[in-house]
Amino acid sequence: MKILVLNCGSSSVKYQVFNMEDESVLAKGLAERISLEGSRIVHQRFNNDKKIIDVDLPTHKRAIEVILNLLIDSENGVLKSLDELDAVGHRIVHGGEKFVESAYIDDESYKAIKECESLAPLHNPYHVMGIDACNSLIPKVPQVAVFDTSFHQTIPSYAYLYAVPYEWYEKYRIRRYGFHGTSHWYVSKRVSELMGRSYEELKIITCHLGNGASITAIKNGKSIDTSMGYTPLEGLVMGTRSGDIDPAIIFSIMEKEGYSYKEIDNILNKKSGVLGISGISSDFRDLEEAAEKGNQRAKLALDIYVYRIKKYIGAYYAILGGLDALVFTAGIGERSPIIRKMVCDGLEHLGIKIDLKLNECKGEERKISSSDSKVEVWVVPTNEELMIARETLRVLNKLKSVRR
Repeated sequence: MKILVLNCGSSSVKYQVFNMEDESVLAKGLAERISLEGSRIVHQRFNNDKKIIDVDLPTHKRAIEVILNLLIDSENGVLKSLDELDAVGHRIVHGGEKFVESAYIDDESYKAIKECESLAPLHNPYHVMGIDACNSLIPKVPQVAVFDTSFHQTIPSYAYLYAVPYEWYEKYRIRRYGFHGTSHWYVSKRVSELMGRSYEELKIITCHLGNGASITAIKNGKSIDTSMGYTPLEGLVMGTRSGDIDPAIIFSIMEKEGYSYKEIDNILNKKSGVLGISGISSDFRDLEEAAEKGNQRAKLALDIYVYRIKKYIGAYYAILGGLDALVFTAGIGERSPIIRKMVCDGLEHLGIKIDLKLNECKGEERKISSSDSKVEVWVVPTNEELMIARETLRVLNKLKSVRR
């Protein structure tokens, strides 16, 4: 079975084609700068060099059309025809409370996905564009939606509700939803395999540390709490997002500076985090280099970033009642030995110790805890696309069994 995975952003479409017999990647790529000047597609067949194709991409539909044509192209393609595609799996950021798991896209689920657009107005509308494009271009190919939020639907109400008037939840579904669920799910399942233990018996904390960052507490195979909330703004300090702050700060600064709602929203999401603290960059490679050269604000930004991660690890250790594995993933988690060391330093009282030599790795699966560490510490590169492909296959197989 061959599955196309699509991740549609505001001006981009990421894609991968999987052969699910061995879960190999046949092709992958990125259509970028959609509706902008200089649009192009970066395409790569398995074991081949990347090819950059400059092409006008006025819409998401046109981008997906070009991608589909590339997949059957005599030189760059991996399919003889589009009839070889068995399904399309879509990454959907927000499924609200409507979707506790991945869903086959029919008229009913499509309508429900549309209704979730108000919860993620910067993301979901573009995912819907991808669904619409596939409905038009390859109407016979079944589609499946895989939601970033669905993994966190097991969080109990006392953890997902905010202490605000309850009617806000009743009327507007104001609650913690959490994000990066597909990543947390993949790496937590993968680490159980690497440990040779049952996923359903482990206590795991997964740290998805990228420009956007979140931490999840997983007990017996289920998410029981996560750091991001109603939106991805809550929780850890991130590249450009503030993370947790006193909400009264917003009202005070709006009054003092005369900011509008849109301006303060832009500042908290795009001009805060380690960028706001350091005044240098949201790229942690730049911050690590600057801190090493003595830049105190860069060092402060890293210290604040790490401190917040430690606080969440401590809190989740408490609610889990112990810990079997601590997992680092995503760009920073996978590729920054410095950040991993800073996070783990001082956590020895929780049974967390790392081996400094083992920690000197980037982008590879590796156990980095010391031999006397009570908690296993792992680096596990995330693979959200593979998880989406697996879920797409699972949903289709479940659908077939029901129809028999």
